[in-house]
Amino acid sequence: MAESVTLAQLEVTRFASELIQFDTTNRGGGDCRERKAAEYVAALLAEAGLDPELLESAPGRSNVVARVSGTDPDLPALLLHGHLDVVPADPAAWSVDPFSGEVRDGVVWGRGAVDMKNAVAVLIALAREWARTGRQPQRDVVLAFTADEEDTAVYGARWLVDNHADLFDGCTEAIGESGGYTFHVNPGLRLYPVASAERGTAWMKLTARGTAGHGSKTRKDNAVVRLAEAIARIGAYQWPVRLTPTVRAAIHAIAAASGTADAAGSATADATERLLAQLGPAASLVASTVRNSANPTMLQAGYKVNVIPGEAVAYVDGRVLPGFESEFVATMDELTGSAVSWEYAHREPPVEGPLESPLVAAMTRALLAEDPTATVVPYCMSGGTDAKQFARLGMDCYGYTPLVLPPGYDYNAMFHGVDERVPVSGLHASLRVMDRLLTAAPRQ
Repeated sequence: MAESVTLAQLEVTRFASELIQFDTTNRGGGDCRERKAAEYVAALLAEAGLDPELLESAPGRSNVVARVSGTDPDLPALLLHGHLDVVPADPAAWSVDPFSGEVRDGVVWGRGAVDMKNAVAVLIALAREWARTGRQPQRDVVLAFTADEEDTAVYGARWLVDNHADLFDGCTEAIGESGGYTFHVNPGLRLYPVASAERGTAWMKLTARGTAGHGSKTRKDNAVVRLAEAIARIGAYQWPVRLTPTVRAAIHAIAAASGTADAAGSATADATERLLAQLGPAASLVASTVRNSANPTMLQAGYKVNVIPGEAVAYVDGRVLPGFESEFVATMDELTGSAVSWEYAHREPPVEGPLESPLVAAMTRALLAEDPTATVVPYCMSGGTDAKQFARLGMDCYGYTPLVLPPGYDYNAMFHGVDERVPVSGLHASLRVMDRLLTAAPRQ
């Protein structure tokens, strides 16, 4: 007999599909409009008896914030946040219209299906289910659905923190993307990484200057050559291994779950690389976070083939581990050399929350109740989220947007990828896990 589907499960699928149909593509530099999606979200929350605030930082750049009262006023409030914008999608590369929100064969398709309109849909459906049944979370819950996460957060979480911090009064912790999903290591081992840290963002602009002149004349101070030499040094540089508390704990937990000897006590590059090689597919959960990184991504120079330009510019995507920002700066000074200057084009500090906390324990219990034979492990995100903004208000921030996923589903490939999609069953499981997490009494 087929399992009956609840109203909340029907709604979460519909909301995910309909949210995807709002084209909230963020092309950077302010080129995005989230307002229609934000109005849709606010209307659904208002139907649940909440009083959502629609907050516009610039024309079309809209955010939604609402508070759900908890049953225990003595507990601190908890922020749950998700973003409404998405990265661009080239329709020619997709097998479906990326903004169709098509639901087919038990799967919701479209840009934002995992990043992260699925999680937004779960929180909305859950708030409505609570309203229908008269239930409440244990703690006050603040729901924040933001603009501009896929760029700099200037129109979204950063603006909210700078201009409307009062909306988050009492929040000591925050939950956002992206952890709590099934990572299939092998047929007998399933991991659920829960993020308690993320590397800082260090987007850099490099500038080389020289003497402009005719392309037929040799110039020892050619700006393009100077820039190319610096970029080559940056691209070839092997950053040293630096194991933060979260990454060290992640390696230990993954090694223990997979029956691998744990050599994480040594921070040497050779020992870490040997251990990662033994972890197999699970190594991808930590491989990008055992060191800082700097990847050249853009080059700008010249306007005519027979003219040596007086200036050449490059952009580098740098990511910095918690506690190693000074080392990053010193290394970049050395790699760029005296002939190339660099500055931050955009900078956000790394964040790291405590691994030992009642919230982390509750998140673990909520996942294991859904998948009892799995293993929950710590996780440091290689990229960044709005957590960087909310951490400025003193919150401990975590990545936890649970999805129970079938074997063969490459969750990480869905982020910013072609044919992004999410199983309907995963949305249903996410509803159960989040409901279990938020309504269960905390254990100290």
